[in-house]
Amino acid sequence: MTETAVEAAATAARSLGLTVTDPRVLYTAFSTVVHLQPSPVVARVPMNLPAGMKEPEPAVHRQQRELDVVAWLAAQGVPVVQPTPLVPLRPVEQDGLSVTFWTYVDVDKTAEPDYFGATARVTELHAQLASYPGELGWMTPLRLIGPGLEGAEAVPGLLEQDDVDRARAEWKVLEPVLASRSGFEAIFPSATVQPIHGDAPSWNLITTVDGPLWADFEDATLGPIEWDVAGFGPDLCRAYDESAQARGLPTLDPKIQEVMDLARALQVLVCAPLVPQLPELADGIRMFATQWRAMPFAGGLG
Repeated sequence: MTETAVEAAATAARSLGLTVTDPRVLYTAFSTVVHLQPSPVVARVPMNLPAGMKEPEPAVHRQQRELDVVAWLAAQGVPVVQPTPLVPLRPVEQDGLSVTFWTYVDVDKTAEPDYFGATARVTELHAQLASYPGELGWMTPLRLIGPGLEGAEAVPGLLEQDDVDRARAEWKVLEPVLASRSGFEAIFPSATVQPIHGDAPSWNLITTVDGPLWADFEDATLGPIEWDVAGFGPDLCRAYDESAQARGLPTLDPKIQEVMDLARALQVLVCAPLVPQLPELADGIRMFATQWRAMPFAGGLG
């Protein structure tokens, strides 16, 4: 898959007039990220997922939404990894794959991760995203949980049959609450619902030689602020709350956080079938599974 993605990215870039002689892979997982050397451009190519885990909408729609959100944030002065100005602001389809193009940034390889500091900064991002004028779907990162659980099978050492049975039972309870904004607000009428990053922004704050930049907005969605710190644990949630209080912004609701933590665990667990293809996922899935087994059933909603 990586070789195919690199070739598609390079071909698409050349068709747009970029010079590409020495493409270099920076990262591979759910996407292949390629520096299109010598151009100061990075291409991102989402991997083709198995049928049961495919997004229900074309990749280009999701990618265009991301480009639009990030371009808007950049115009507001928010520090983000920006789409490259060297090509049009749109995804390009090439060889059955869909490619987006971003400005290359120099990562500070000497920087130590500061997840507490990054989590505290999520409040700044939320304050900016709250006024995003574009249209976003409701909690789109959760839409693969149901289909994923329908076809789920035990994966020895990661997900046992008892786990699969519990996950299906929990989703039956949670789906009516999480599948629509109206269903969610019927249970949590005082929730802070707004545009959010959608994919653990604290882990997507890149430390560059010119300072930290937010990245990876492909899961940008409308939802409760608690989703952006789901699965982080009480200490990091406390860092978020302290920052929010200092800024006069909404803090996290503990009951909503329980539900979001559970939903995040289910989202991770349905990725177990991908481990043969992406072995690096195994440790994360195992960690989330251990935490999830200790959680109350359905976050107290059952």
